[in-house]
Amino acid sequence: MISYLRTCNALLVDNQSNIGILDEFQTDLMDGWRRLPNKRFFFILLVGWLALFQFLGNSTFGYLDTHSLLKWIYLLGTASSGIGETDDNQMMIAPLVVMGLFWWKRNELLSQPMSTWAPGLLLVALGLILHIAGYRLQQFRISIVALFVGIYGLMGMAWGPKFLRASFFPFFLFAFCVPLGTLAEFITVPLRSMAVSIVVFIAHLAHMDIIRRGNQLIDPQGHFQYEVAAACGGIRSLIMTVMLAIVFGFTMFKSIWRRLALILLATPLAIAGNVLRLLIVVVAGKMGGQKLGDSVHDNAVISLLPYVPAVLLLFWIGSLLEEKVPRAKLASPVEVPL
Repeated sequence: MISYLRTCNALLVDNQSNIGILDEFQTDLMDGWRRLPNKRFFFILLVGWLALFQFLGNSTFGYLDTHSLLKWIYLLGTASSGIGETDDNQMMIAPLVVMGLFWWKRNELLSQPMSTWAPGLLLVALGLILHIAGYRLQQFRISIVALFVGIYGLMGMAWGPKFLRASFFPFFLFAFCVPLGTLAEFITVPLRSMAVSIVVFIAHLAHMDIIRRGNQLIDPQGHFQYEVAAACGGIRSLIMTVMLAIVFGFTMFKSIWRRLALILLATPLAIAGNVLRLLIVVVAGKMGGQKLGDSVHDNAVISLLPYVPAVLLLFWIGSLLEEKVPRAKLASPVEVPL
């Protein structure tokens, strides 16, 4: 009975804690909404701007018969196969990251002097010109850039240049909403070659016989044969690791060199994580043949392996680069005459 009461008490405390967090979030949200000026002005213009891209956003009907650029972005960002590119899932993650960082910076943003600013209209005009060009040339990537340039301009019109300056990070992370598609081949081709070379080198060090034929990994005994496709070359983990490095660098450091160092280190970390995954697939193929290797390759948990070492090492390197606050010199003891 006593243990039951303790359990009920613990559940009650957890419940109250969760309710307290929700209440605090709601209070902060309402306070931020109250302090934000020109809300009606901004959101009416935003609805009109989004309507343009909803009804006259896309002129390319080769893949999807829709005028909506917003639908294009959603389908490309959630595609797994068949529709669009399968390496652009970061398109749906980037907006969530941006919103989270806006919330994290809310006090800094709301402390800026905010007022309407007519020159922000120039950014909106630039976005409109870009969209017209993208629409006429049937280049939806240009229209996606135009979409976010226009939104940034609307923010400037509603809240002024200082708000724009303070919100440039995280707003520029919307760049990850532009799909790479075939434009990423100049990255994916060397990535695939490098990953295959490293896997073969490590396998030979471990006395595992593997034959390389282009981007294929072949077992001499015929147990398996794998083609390292573009998606397996590490482009997804590279994009996500770079995004994480940018977020971590800009939120933790003020010096430019520390931020750049962390971003540059994202590439070798992503490659290392992807090589780890390919090695596990090869070892599985050696142990259980093609079928086991394929099941390991398709396993959702193992597919997350490229991110684990990258994330852990990013945090570790970030702690090494951490900007130390110099300790105040201890005051020398004052001799008190007796």
